[in-house]
Order: sequence, then C-alpha cells, then structure tokens
Amino acid sequence: MARFIIRRLLLSLVTLAILLVIVTLIPNIAPGDPARKIAGGTASPERLASVTEALGLNDSVPTQLGNLAKSVFTLDFGASFSVASGEPVMSLVWDALANSAKLVLFALAIVVPLSVLGGLVAAYRKDTWIDRVIVNGGLALSSIPEFVAGVLLLAFLAVPFNFFKVQARAPEGSSILVQMQHLILPALAVLMVYFGYIARITRAGTITALDSDYSRTAFMRGLSTRDVFRKHVARNALQPTVAVLGTQLGYLFGGMVGLEIVFGYPGLGNLIIRAIDRADYPVLRAAVLTVAIIYMLATLGADLLIAWMNPRARLQMGED
Repeated sequence: MARFIIRRLLLSLVTLAILLVIVTLIPNIAPGDPARKIAGGTASPERLASVTEALGLNDSVPTQLGNLAKSVFTLDFGASFSVASGEPVMSLVWDALANSAKLVLFALAIVVPLSVLGGLVAAYRKDTWIDRVIVNGGLALSSIPEFVAGVLLLAFLAVPFNFFKVQARAPEGSSILVQMQHLILPALAVLMVYFGYIARITRAGTITALDSDYSRTAFMRGLSTRDVFRKHVARNALQPTVAVLGTQLGYLFGGMVGLEIVFGYPGLGNLIIRAIDRADYPVLRAAVLTVAIIYMLATLGADLLIAWMNPRARLQMGED
C-alpha cells in the first residue's frame, strides 16, 4: 500500500509540474500585451514597464517557471493588479476557496445520498417502472446546463416563495442555518445536473455486483438480500461512484462559473472569470493552480479509497 501511495503522489507531482509549465506560458502566448491589458490603453510607458516587470515578463521562461514554483511552495503570488488592486492574491484565493468549499460540501451532502440511493433502488427494481423513472428522469435533468437549472429554480422557487434566497451568499455574521438557506437553490441545481449521472453509475455498479459469483454464492448460502447488499455488494458497487466523485470534485470547485454568476456567489470559478476578464495574471495563476491541486488531491483520495474498498483494484493500480 505504501508503494502505491508513493507512486500516486509522484504521478500527482509530475502532473503539477506540467501544469506549472502551462500556467507559466499563459501571459507569454496570450494575444496582445498583457501589461497593456492590465495598465490600460492610455497608460504611460513607465507604468507599462512597471507592470511588465511586476509580471516577470522581462525574465526568461525558465526563470518565470522557477519563480512560479517558488510562489506555489511559499504561497506568495504577490498582489492583485485589477481584480482587487493591491490586495494580496492569496487573500482573494482563500476567500473564494472558503466560499466554494461551503457550496460544494453542502451540495455533496444533498447530491451523494440521494443519487446513490436512487441508483441502488433502480438496480434493486431493475426493468420496472421505478427503474425507468429514475434513469430516464435523471437523464432528462442531467441534460439541463447548470446555469439554466439555476435560472429555472429562481423562477419557480425563489420568486414565489420567500424562503428561497436569490443570492447564494448570506450576509456577514449569519448563522449556519441562514447560510444553508441561501445555499439551497445552488445545491438543488447541482443535484439536478448530477443526480442522473451518479445514479446511473451506481445502478450499473450494483447490477454488476449482484450478477457476480460471490453474490450468487451468498444468496445460495441463505443470506438475506439486506445482508448480501451490506456485506458483499455495497463495497464493490460503489467503487465506480467513488471514482466519478473524485474526478468531479475539482470541477465543482472551479467549474461552476455559470451557477456562481446566476446566484451572485463569489467562489473560485467566479474569481477565475474576473481574473481573465481583467487580465489579472497573478490571480489567474493562483486560482487555476488551486483548482488543479484540489482536483489532483480528490483524484488521489478516490484512488486510495477504491484501493481500500477492493484490494484487487490496488493490484490493478500498480501495487506489487
């Protein structure tokens, strides 16, 4: 197990190194002059030279790469140029990360139990009307883009019912219950998008586990359906679901841009869009790397959990 963990960590570091190279090249290959985008079209030559120097564009690409790697390990990306001029970049990133974490964790607390339960019920009631309703209904919901789902929820829930809030961010100092109240609609939008996908994955894994030799043997030994599910099916059936959740977690942190804009929520995705719009490369670099590191850690955690759930998977992943 230790060798497996070391290999996965090394692979994650290689992935991070490749991403550092890509992020370093962003201002170098972007069309136009990055310094002029930040300073403005009427900026003086002195101001342009100052911004160019601050961005490190006068240095060679290897030097820029080294400085970026140093910024990652020291968590010091300098100050924002335009998103929040003069504000430390990591201060902006930490605030956005905390907001995204609240939304993601609250959404997952709703999405995962309901989706997994739906998949298990669909598998247990295979080829019945219940199975068809869950699968087809989930497929229809998952075809709706998340920002469209957010708009629909605003129109049909927030407008007629005062309980649901238009803004996802609660006022400062609000209690946990009030914050959850503000996050209900974005979380329901995530549920609409992901329910069908996760339920189908869980259903397929459960059916495969139920049709396996070990499940048939357990039934032949006289074990009840509940005991077979608990002792033999659940751990194997949920492995594909764990893998899917691991790969989607990074997207939930940085990819829900449309949803964050619809609900006016200052998460990481919103911060990335603002940094792109204003050519604030220090903020953009820090935010993109943060999302990438979250994605790698989530994928690593999912792999480790799958290996724990099924030792054979650990062998397939490279354990000797």
